[in-house]
Amino acid sequence: MSIKEKIPLYDKIVIPYHVGKAAFWGVANGFPGRKLKVIGVTGTNGKTTTSFMIWKMLNEAGRKAGVMTTVGWGVGEIHEQMEHMTTVDSRLLNKRIKKIVEAGAEYLVLELTSHALAQHRSLGIPIEVAVMTNVTHEHLDYHRTFEKYRDAKRKLFKQAKYGVVNADDPSAELFEEDVTDYVTYGVNSGKMKAEKIQLKPDGVEYVIPSENNLKISTQIAGNFNVYNSLACVAVGKRLGLSDEEIQKGIFALTEVEGRMVKVDEGQIFTAIVDYAHTPDAFEKLLPDMQKATEGRLIVVFGSAGGRRDPSKRKPMGELAGKYADVVVLTEEDDRDTPGEEILEQIAEGAREQGKKDEKNLFKILDRPTAILEACKMAKKGDTVLFLGKGNEKTIERADGVHPYYELDEVVKALKAIKKK
Repeated sequence: MSIKEKIPLYDKIVIPYHVGKAAFWGVANGFPGRKLKVIGVTGTNGKTTTSFMIWKMLNEAGRKAGVMTTVGWGVGEIHEQMEHMTTVDSRLLNKRIKKIVEAGAEYLVLELTSHALAQHRSLGIPIEVAVMTNVTHEHLDYHRTFEKYRDAKRKLFKQAKYGVVNADDPSAELFEEDVTDYVTYGVNSGKMKAEKIQLKPDGVEYVIPSENNLKISTQIAGNFNVYNSLACVAVGKRLGLSDEEIQKGIFALTEVEGRMVKVDEGQIFTAIVDYAHTPDAFEKLLPDMQKATEGRLIVVFGSAGGRRDPSKRKPMGELAGKYADVVVLTEEDDRDTPGEEILEQIAEGAREQGKKDEKNLFKILDRPTAILEACKMAKKGDTVLFLGKGNEKTIERADGVHPYYELDEVVKALKAIKKK
């Protein structure tokens, strides 16, 4: 039973505490967010990449901008985000925003989670533009219901001057109701609609007919980056950037740490590290990778334990079982939940899609070992996806937090197999 269930007066006790804390640190730092034009980005998936695209676009156009995301924060130099959260607490949030102001920034691209919005961490930060990437199944361990999770994200739009809404998302109309002025974007619908989409191994290309046939190209692959870049275009238009500035700015972003990062150590197969850790992210990523892979698609992933939402485990297993040729299950951040229990819950879904234990479905609890074994399995033309950890610098186990970086472990494994 959660604390919310144990304490009927939860909202009356805890929410005022968060509001008071945010107000205190806002005052203590002179409400630095008020000195910037803030673009708030929320959603289940795509927040970080969208945030970096907007940040890159603004800076390339000569509009000095800071950014605060899961990966890092800063203006020109990006400082590593060591905290195991996307939006830091109100104390650190205001202190970092103050440093961004002192660095001479005019804009701030701020990634905001449902937790942060529910806890009013961004209190006192005016939102010039609010962006919704998508809203799908996530964080129900905290919010309890999808509706509460979605409504926490809607708070961002209620305080924004302008909204950018994914029209293809089932919750789009609700977000549109929360802001007086907005634009919609999408692939199937929306005022700004992507057409003539070309998915390439090294990026995506498409045209927006409603914007004078504006042609957009990215250097980051994946169908989901059509949506991410469309949101970026909408922000650029709102802030008065020219078509050329928008095109150049989006194309200038070559990668985001932990997001679709190709690891090349001279191996005969493709190795990619990505943060995907939800059913929706799997649904968007795996079909594209299946089509783009000449040989077999091998996926390595787990699911968080502790108080994190267990209901997404089986659906993730089903999606991996459906689209991948080989599924390797391993730890993510098991915390105090037995790892074998988590892996078995995921495996149930994979088995329902025809995967067989020790044939094309493997459970290897130790993540570095799982990575090494997946690399050993891979042959010429295969693609191996390492999912769920992305840019994170730690892994949480029952005995505590340990240093861990996925990219380093993948490089180590690739070097090990080359020596044999």
